Parts: sequence; C-alpha cells; structure tokens
Amino acid sequence: MSGAGRLRTVVAALFALTVVAGCGYGSERVDTGADVEPSGPKLSVDEVRVGHFPNLTHATALVGVHEGILQRELGGTRLSATTFNAGPAAIEALTSGSVDLAWIGPSPAINSYTRSHGKSLRIVAGATSGGVRFVVDPKKIKTAADVKGKRIASPQLGNTQDVALLDWIARQGWKVDPASGRGDVSVVRTDNKLAPSAYKSGSVDGAWVPEPTASLLVAEGAKVLLDESSLWPDRKFVITNLVVSQRFLTEHPDVVEAVVRGSVRTNAWINAEPGRAKDSANEALRALTGKALPDEIIDGAWPSLTFTDDPLAGTLGTQAEHAVRAGLMERPDLHGIYDLGTLDAIRADEGRPPADDAGLGVS
Repeated sequence: MSGAGRLRTVVAALFALTVVAGCGYGSERVDTGADVEPSGPKLSVDEVRVGHFPNLTHATALVGVHEGILQRELGGTRLSATTFNAGPAAIEALTSGSVDLAWIGPSPAINSYTRSHGKSLRIVAGATSGGVRFVVDPKKIKTAADVKGKRIASPQLGNTQDVALLDWIARQGWKVDPASGRGDVSVVRTDNKLAPSAYKSGSVDGAWVPEPTASLLVAEGAKVLLDESSLWPDRKFVITNLVVSQRFLTEHPDVVEAVVRGSVRTNAWINAEPGRAKDSANEALRALTGKALPDEIIDGAWPSLTFTDDPLAGTLGTQAEHAVRAGLMERPDLHGIYDLGTLDAIRADEGRPPADDAGLGVS
C-alpha cells in the first residue's frame, strides 16, 4: 500500500472511532420541546426519528422542533429528536438506523455517500448558510501568519469545520497530518461545548467553529480572525443540509415529504419573524443544554446566519475538493447525492423555481 493509501486508512479508522464514540456520549435523546402532540391520521410510520446539533447553524431544526412546526406537518406520526455534537456521530446514527433524517454539514454527508459507494443517504433540502468563524487569542495571533505554530481547535476529525480549517492551513503553504492534527499548526479536535473552557485555560490558541461557539469564545476575549463566508463567492456556502437515509426515503416518502415541508416552512417563519425565531432558538438551546445564551452572544451570532431551503449545491463540490486536498478522502463521485424532487414540488406549490442540484441529482 502507498503512503497516501496508508494515510487514508488511518484517517478512516480514526473517523470510525470518533463516530462510534459520538453515538454514545456525543448524542442525547430529547423530546420535541413543543406542546404540539401528534394529531390526526398517521403517515406510514408511527414515529420518525430526526437528528440535529445544539448549534445556531441548526436553527431550522431547533425552531422547527421547538415551535411544533415539524410535528404539525407530521400529523399523527410522532416526532422524536436526538442531538449530536458533530456530523460524523450523526452520520453513524443515520447509517445504523438510529435516526431516519438529520440536519448535518456537507463534509460528513460527502464522506458517508462516498464510503457507501452512493448508497447511504440523499440530501433532500438545504437549511443554513454561514455561521462559522475562525476566532483567535489576540495576544498570540494578530495576523494569519501568526497562526503557524499555534494550537487551533476544530469540533471533530472529518467534520465540516475541521475540513475547512485543514484546507485554509494548506492554502497558507503549511503542512499538517490530517489524522493526528500535528504539523506546522496543531489541530486539536475539541467538542464544541468544551471549546470555551479549552480556550480560557490556554489549551488552544483559537478555534474554527460554528455559532454560538464562536461568539462564546469572543466573550472569553477571542477576536474574529476571519468569517468563513469571506472565503466564498457571494459569501454563501452550505453549512447545514437535511439528509435522509436512502432506505427510509424509499420506504416512507410521505414522511420525508412532511419533514421537508416542515423544514421549508420553518425557514420561512424564521425569515419572516427573525426576532421571535432568535428567541425560539435560544429557548430550544436552554431546554437542550440547561442554559440559554446571553443576549449579547446570540445577538452577535445571529446576523452571520442565512436560512434557506436552497442546498447551495454548487458549493458542495468545492467542499469535497477541500477534503481531497486535506488528505481525508480520494476524489469522490457525488452524482446522485441530491434528491430534490420533494423540495421542488413544495417550491412549485409556492410559485418558486426548482432548486439547483449542480448536476449532482438522482437520474
């Protein structure tokens, strides 16, 4: 086996360990958080299980669950929600059948689709763009050049922010072993909820993280070195998609339609009522974590987020290229990763054009 092949084998093994660990400590079963009970005729299952993160980049799920929007679309079929700390853990749950649909970032979706030879999942809708920042200790890092030799946190090996950080490091001309995180910059995989204490203790000098973690670090004295949206054309890039296992999509298209419709309607409500939506997302976080975000934290984080059911498919291929350059995977074939038929039917009902799948839709 070549050196590159051995590296990918090591990365895959480490990836497997992280996702297995993530399904234990890294996941938590939660109730719907809403007063809406299942009502009316059941769909083709008694219960649908969805996964998401306690992050503001997953506000579509936070608000949709908390406000009961998703449950109302499901009628008599009960909604059951589980939270995860990073995408690889959510993917493992989707693969094992522990959840049926999940809101996740692009990198874990790409990895799962590639490793399963196109058989694991489909992306059925977009959810969020933006909401990711690279924050650093201003006493140690004043410019991008100062990052060399420092310890920078990312949420988990192979997750979307980890890939983005590794790609940014490579673009500076520096070398990092993707499996161990060692090199010209030390990439320290750190659970989002532990990142503020790691920064405060000096264990890390910065972090490439989603909201609200980035704003929580800023409250600890960190400064924003860059907003990831500044690296993308039109400042738009997919950070959260809605995915479904192919088995569940084939067997229960009516349930998938209800969840997609609920996701679309949730984003419409968020965009129409941003103040109420922000409060709802914060109340959902309080229910999940035991503590709401201070006003200054959520007020600072919310404007960096764009909520859209457009999956921004054109940016997915670019993120896959980032993973390839980072040494986390070979060049993937992503044809068929999108199935936007249900989303497009919903958009057509609303007088909107179909979403662009960038040529990566099912045949």
